[in-house]
Amino acid sequence: MRVFVRLLSTLLGLALAAAGVLLALEVAWQWWRPQDAPLLVPWPSWRDALEGTGWDSTTVRVVAIIVAVAGLVLLFTASAARRRDVRLTDPAPGVTVTTSPRSLARVVGQHVRAQENVTSASVTASARKIRVRATSTLESEQELRPRLAESVSGLVGDLPLVRRPKVSVVVDSPRDRR
Repeated sequence: MRVFVRLLSTLLGLALAAAGVLLALEVAWQWWRPQDAPLLVPWPSWRDALEGTGWDSTTVRVVAIIVAVAGLVLLFTASAARRRDVRLTDPAPGVTVTTSPRSLARVVGQHVRAQENVTSASVTASARKIRVRATSTLESEQELRPRLAESVSGLVGDLPLVRRPKVSVVVDSPRDRR
């Protein structure tokens, strides 16, 4: 969700920058040649059309509703994109300790990569679930997966987490493909 908000913010920023550049070009063009037609934007025809439109017209009300709904969608999207920290047990009253899911994934990833016969591993973590995807060229999935699941569960149990996440381990081994 945070990626979506960043992408949306970038697109809205670029749109506002483009509108600002168009406005600057049109103003400069009208100052330089006031008798000529507009450069890119047909703003005189827009002005003439808007002169006959009142604040109580249906068009203005529909545009206002669309803008309000778009604003609410942006507001809810931004509030849903909050940071998803993993809470740790509080060391003292009044002290709150958190860590990022990325840091938790790094700790688990280093632990998994240090295990015997693990070629590579990728880990994603959240407060609710830790997903481990390991690769081994020397052991099959039936041999390595239970050992890794037990090892990761032991590591997670040793961490001072408020809520113990569910551990999921997948092993990809070329020996299983034969």
